[in-house]
Amino acid sequence: MFETTLGWRSLSEICRTLGTMLQSGVRIQKAIELSANKGRTLRSRQAMQALAVSVGQGDELAESMERQGRTFPRLMIDMVDVGENTGALPEILHSLADHYENNLRLRRNFYAAIAWPMFQLFAAIFVIALVIWVIGWLGGPASEEYDVLGLGLHGTKGALLWLTVTLGTLTAIFVGYQIFKRTVARARILDPLLLQVPVIRTCVRSFAIARFSWAFALTQQSGMSIEKSLKSSLRATSNGAFTAAAKPMWETVKHGGTLSAAMAESGLFPGDYLHMVEVAEQSGTVPEMLDRLSPQFEDQARRSLNALTAALGWGVWALVAMFIIFLVFNIMLRYIGLIQTFSDEAM
Repeated sequence: MFETTLGWRSLSEICRTLGTMLQSGVRIQKAIELSANKGRTLRSRQAMQALAVSVGQGDELAESMERQGRTFPRLMIDMVDVGENTGALPEILHSLADHYENNLRLRRNFYAAIAWPMFQLFAAIFVIALVIWVIGWLGGPASEEYDVLGLGLHGTKGALLWLTVTLGTLTAIFVGYQIFKRTVARARILDPLLLQVPVIRTCVRSFAIARFSWAFALTQQSGMSIEKSLKSSLRATSNGAFTAAAKPMWETVKHGGTLSAAMAESGLFPGDYLHMVEVAEQSGTVPEMLDRLSPQFEDQARRSLNALTAALGWGVWALVAMFIIFLVFNIMLRYIGLIQTFSDEAM
């Protein structure tokens, strides 16, 4: 259940290296062996070595990949199978390399965008821990009576408890998400749920449609059957909601429905996209149309991602600001109470 495919960087390098060597006339087994020597990780080297052994025994490359479980993504296996049958394997491998490199760029952009908000959040956590420690160190036993932070935390123990609770909670959320996203439940529950969240929906759907458009155009231009092309392209979205729509969409197409009608029934594609697909179907240029639409939706997804990360940054800043305001007012009220106590005692 928790077995995962090779990372995008490894997949990109494998596809690029194999495609270049095959284009240069290197035999496929030798190309795989050379690619294994260049692998970035032990797992990728082992996977390529296993492929070399299998291909050397006379097996097809796609068949050898499939035998390794989920090491290689389904889209890559399907596209390699088409490439072997059509003689266009080097070109397909280069297209796959571009696809995985693009995914890497998008991920780097996202990490760069959320770096500053996350720095603010962790800085606030450590500043509060420092305040708890300093008040305990300066106030001694009195700090427990005059808990200016109102958290019931004092000194070194209080600061460590604060860090344990906050950082432990964040770590638990992160680890839990990493485990959850590798399960079948993630595809069945989380992805459809994200498509219902107003701020996130546009970003998630745009990325999925951009990947679907790219994969469908490539698979159709490579000569893949419509059934296999449709299912592989929906899997290429890496979105559980789109993947789950593969069977009902194919049923519509199989019984004489158009591709645009199948898309409309899924409820996953916007109206303008459906209209353009419908027009392309009438002129017989669906792969070419989707090939042009893919970068457009990718640009839209990037803009949505930038807006989402900006909102996340403001949300983190607002959370930190609210906590600081809470601390300031709490300290003020505590000292006002102390002043009133001293005044009453003086009287």
